[in-house]
Amino acid sequence: MRPIRVLVVEDSLVFRELLVQNLGRDAAIQVVATAKDPYEARDAIIRHKPDVMTLDVELPRMNGIDFLRKLMPQYPLPVVVISSLSDKVFDALNAGAVDFVAKPAVSSRAQLEDFIRNELLVKIKIASTAKISNIKKTVCKQELHELSTKTTNHIVAIGASTGGTEAIFSVVKEFGTDIPGVVVTQHMPPGFTEMYAKRLNDQCRIQVKEAETGDKVLPGHMLLAPGGDMHMHLVKVNGMYQVECKRGPKVNGHCPSVDVLFQSVAKAAGANAVGIILTGMGGDGAKGLLEMRNAGAKTIGQDESTCVVYGMPKVAYDLGAVQYQEKLTDIARKTYALLNKM
Repeated sequence: MRPIRVLVVEDSLVFRELLVQNLGRDAAIQVVATAKDPYEARDAIIRHKPDVMTLDVELPRMNGIDFLRKLMPQYPLPVVVISSLSDKVFDALNAGAVDFVAKPAVSSRAQLEDFIRNELLVKIKIASTAKISNIKKTVCKQELHELSTKTTNHIVAIGASTGGTEAIFSVVKEFGTDIPGVVVTQHMPPGFTEMYAKRLNDQCRIQVKEAETGDKVLPGHMLLAPGGDMHMHLVKVNGMYQVECKRGPKVNGHCPSVDVLFQSVAKAAGANAVGIILTGMGGDGAKGLLEMRNAGAKTIGQDESTCVVYGMPKVAYDLGAVQYQEKLTDIARKTYALLNKM
């Protein structure tokens, strides 16, 4: 099996050389070219035809986001963005990037090398399997859905990973203020979840915030699990749903974990929940979704044809956790249909 051919686009000579040296130590990776700006990157893409590109957002002559918007229609390829803590990363994902890593704020060379080997390498390997043609299919026409009754007894739980920021937006932007409380776990580094929640809050009809322990799960509101070292749990206190964010070890390699959220929803809400598993690598969420289904919840999995990475939904489907496989553009409609039958 041939190695994954990687183009590194980074304006810092020191960091660029660190990337090349450390990525090249993995037998599955071949760095075929480097570039310090988008113009050099464009020429390298044409000449070397890389499988994956790593891209800094802040670049000379043209920023990485504008470069992506010009590049993807002509030369679509999987892109992993390397970003400092900035909401510009979500513009990059919207422009067609598959995923991102947070550039570590460290001065130690050893720490930087650890980041490259244990975070960036993983993202590159996942990106190499992504279906780029499905990324822009996340844009869908906004429709008006309505519930026959409004209740605080129902819950909608969503889990996602690679490709999930745009997929979640495509679903949630269809939700009206009548939707039951929504709880979401998306694999994301700390700091970025707060910015992502604010971005959704500005763009959607429902109210969205990064979750904190004690937050009530109310109709027309969405709570997003904070990135970092805490898992989000759904609990029921005095007849009302709320969340608890607790520190804990990684589950399935992730913190927050979709499995942890879904398992808590199965316990707290049972048959009063709808569980949705979206695009992502690996199997996080599959067992939790099965627990939800076994507890009487309705469950939806994103279908292969619209996933950027058909990993998590496939594992869930193969386990028997998914009752309904739906295209991304149909998931909001299906959610309302299921809620109306509860």
